[in-house]
Amino acid sequence: MLTGEPFIPQTITVHLGAPDEDAPNVTVSYPYYIKNVASSEIFPTWEETALRANIYAITSFALNRIYTEWYRARGYDFDITSVTQYDQKYIEGRQIYDNIAVLVDELFDDYVRRQGRIEPLFTAFCNGTTSTCDGLSQWGTVDLARQGFLPYEILQYYYGDDIEIVKNAPVRSATMSYPGNVLRTGDSGMAVQTIQIQLNRISRNYPAIPKIPAASGDFDAATADTVRTFQQVFDLPSTGTVDKATWYRIAYIYTSVKRLAELDSEGITIDELPMQFEEPLTPSMQNEQVRGLQYFLAVIGAYYESVQPLTITGIYDEQTMASVRSFQRVYGLPVTGTVDEATWNDIYRAYAGIAASIPVEDAAWIPLLYPGFVLQEGMTNEYVRVLQQYLTYIHRTVPSIPEVRDTGYFGPVTRSAVTAFQRYAGLTPNGAVGAVTWDEIAGLYSDLRFGYEKRPYQAPGYIIK
Repeated sequence: MLTGEPFIPQTITVHLGAPDEDAPNVTVSYPYYIKNVASSEIFPTWEETALRANIYAITSFALNRIYTEWYRARGYDFDITSVTQYDQKYIEGRQIYDNIAVLVDELFDDYVRRQGRIEPLFTAFCNGTTSTCDGLSQWGTVDLARQGFLPYEILQYYYGDDIEIVKNAPVRSATMSYPGNVLRTGDSGMAVQTIQIQLNRISRNYPAIPKIPAASGDFDAATADTVRTFQQVFDLPSTGTVDKATWYRIAYIYTSVKRLAELDSEGITIDELPMQFEEPLTPSMQNEQVRGLQYFLAVIGAYYESVQPLTITGIYDEQTMASVRSFQRVYGLPVTGTVDEATWNDIYRAYAGIAASIPVEDAAWIPLLYPGFVLQEGMTNEYVRVLQQYLTYIHRTVPSIPEVRDTGYFGPVTRSAVTAFQRYAGLTPNGAVGAVTWDEIAGLYSDLRFGYEKRPYQAPGYIIK
């Protein structure tokens, strides 16, 4: 499963047959693939609004396969098949219709998703005459177009009112998740941290698999033990190393337990991602995005001596620039002192590895780190329970912040307490708990209970040398 916002790949690899059929693979440019499928699936003489609606469905279908790594996570070496029983119709070498080619050049970097979701929608479709399905009817789009429906309205008719079209998604080279070499004890880097975070998530559903205490990106003995247990549970050779088969088995189980790789997948919500990269962060900027950056760096700096710690002020000052530079040196990034998207993503991944290594049950004696996803109304989990405990403790000193029962359910009362705290702390009063709000709540709780400035990222006993 890829992470972050979807992007448009430059190429796509198509298997010219059923998944297990002995057939060749072809790698073609992504726009050509969309043109080929559209020329194979629909008629160029249809109304333009119907053609556009169908092309949106074709692009979203393909991107869903790529984003969820539907085939690669199962050990296949391709992104999609050419068989309509499984995917979309692709005919190697076929003629491309001119008007379809023009439309695809305009639309290939657009796709459909559910509102508030990240992954491209699995836009199932069928021709609507010889075959029918729960998704879009290709011939039905023609009737709707003749009734005056616009492309977006046609898509809403089949997929529901809660969809949106993402325009001008970025185009990047598509690369396989597997790093290309066996990971073993002594290795380090983002690939190692990826499997550590995934294995720790899997262990929630498979308690026999031990958690890795420090998902730091270093392949240590604990990581090898966890990998070995995972391999035993899922009938793989018990080597304690991560080869291609183990990598994709981990990816498959990870996406399965999060229900991200099933046909009826709704995907992860935007709020399950880290704070989103909004714009490059540069010296003298002052906003909550900078505060979030400083929070992540403060945590990383407390756990890694090579990253300079800093004070959270919300202002991109000299101290922040120095901390960013130290992080960029450690992670092999261009040492600019400013935060572009690549630096932001690596900072968050480093933070997430630390946060995932601290058990939530330790919250009774150490203020817990931000869990890595936004807490909001409707959720039920242990982090909500911890949040409620913190707010109730703060209520004793700040009566304007309502007391909340620690039920673990984020209901209207919890939202009201969060909003009251945000007003008290001078934050955006949206009732949701992201990294900045969590840090302020945990920080005040820490100050009141354990003494001034005993912040989560300064807790002894967790420092990684």
